[in-house]
Amino acid sequence: MAKNLLVAQSGGPSPVINNSLRGLVETARQMSEIGTVYGGWHGIEGVLKEELLDLTAQSPEEIALLRITPAAGSIGTCRYKLKDNQTEDFDRVMEVFKAHNIGYFAYIGGNDSMDTANKVAKLAQSRGLDVVGVGVPKTIDNDVGDSEFKLVDHTPGYGSVARYWSHMVQQANEENGGSCPADPVLVMQAMGRKIGYIPAAARLADPDRQLPLQIYLAERKITPEQICENINAQLRKDGRCIVVVSEGLDLGDLGARKDSFGHQMFSASETTVAQKLVNILNDKGLAVKGAARCNVPGTDQRHNIVYASSVDLEEAYKVGREAALLAARGEGGYMATILRKPGPVYSAIYDKVPLQEVAEKDRKFPDHWITANGYDVTDDFVNYAAPLVGEDWISVPLIGGRLRFAQLKPIFANQKLPKYVPQADRPKK
Repeated sequence: MAKNLLVAQSGGPSPVINNSLRGLVETARQMSEIGTVYGGWHGIEGVLKEELLDLTAQSPEEIALLRITPAAGSIGTCRYKLKDNQTEDFDRVMEVFKAHNIGYFAYIGGNDSMDTANKVAKLAQSRGLDVVGVGVPKTIDNDVGDSEFKLVDHTPGYGSVARYWSHMVQQANEENGGSCPADPVLVMQAMGRKIGYIPAAARLADPDRQLPLQIYLAERKITPEQICENINAQLRKDGRCIVVVSEGLDLGDLGARKDSFGHQMFSASETTVAQKLVNILNDKGLAVKGAARCNVPGTDQRHNIVYASSVDLEEAYKVGREAALLAARGEGGYMATILRKPGPVYSAIYDKVPLQEVAEKDRKFPDHWITANGYDVTDDFVNYAAPLVGEDWISVPLIGGRLRFAQLKPIFANQKLPKYVPQADRPKK
């Protein structure tokens, strides 16, 4: 009897994450080696609670609509980390695998998720379970892989968020250009705790550098005083300035909160980098009349399907499909990956990389892609990122003027095990 496949998601979502899920599900449905496909409801937490959504029982039409369904509402995500000392959690995962004849485990996520996929796959093998573990890359931060781009060129989700920021800056420029006599400085805050690929994408709005645009990445240390000097110099030259800052730019204490992975949650902090910079600029005074203002897009940048890149959507599907093929071939311990073919015309190929080479490893933004002045990125970055945002608008179906997303039915596998509370969720003694 064919063994079943269990897929789960973890971490922050993306506009195209569900197309990776779709690619995996549609491909797995065609493989005789794979039986039922289950989705862990809200990631590994759903696995621990034995909440397994039956994806094989869903209509093909709804699975197809995952293509334009953003974020992670389809099967949910979580920020629950399986830590080495949580032995009961690991035991529980193995029990769920046995109870539901799971022979394939796919985890969609970033570097922390690849660590979870790697740990679960290794544990299953050590317990004598015939389980093939594979990873599906997903992160808008583009920080999975190596800084030489030999293991992973880019991750699904990044191209869409880069496109979002390209368009946001273009539109903000129209606002700033028109209202600059009163509001000469507009500060915009982009996601990116430590890694600068998202704020760097602002340069795609203006590759020829015609706008009064400054970009500050978390990787390049700078004082608030120096930022003020840079902005005032721009004001004296152009009369206005658009500033894009990374949410992780160090401007002092923000009263930040942390998630269960130990990552700072800047959108849940007491204040934001953008607001703090605006306060500093207005307190110190601008070189021209008027005041600084800020825009802080939140999770919209990672769930806005209207701005999704057609290239990103296609690649998200294909990397999900590649993961299903790896699983069916029994090639466990790998993450499906996207690589770039050499040559002047952009083209992607799909391959695999060992999970341990990408697990819990943050790819850095190359230092040589930051300009000497510290507040811009180079043409090499533009050449790297520009092909990922696509040239056409995607088609999103509407019914009665409302977006039509996938609507999966709540068909769950019968629970066979006692109720379980994940270790990290238990009351502390």
